[in-house]
Amino acid sequence: MEEITATYTQLFQNYPDVVSTLQLCEMLGVSERTVYRLLVTNQIKHFKVGRAYRIPKVNVFAFMESEWLTNLPEFTADDTI
Repeated sequence: MEEITATYTQLFQNYPDVVSTLQLCEMLGVSERTVYRLLVTNQIKHFKVGRAYRIPKVNVFAFMESEWLTNLPEFTADDTI
């Protein structure tokens, strides 16, 4: 798990500790509509300053780790590597 966090830290080192929705779009490679859906459904923890969403980078890491863990392929005893 620490390897994943270290990878994300290096990957997003040019972003500030708290990002905007547009920066989050760039980080995740998704549309603005998708980012707002993730925020409104609280899949990514955030806070608001006035009407603007602000997302701590650590919450982006947490979201990406949870998505990575939930999307791991399942192997059975019959699977070969």
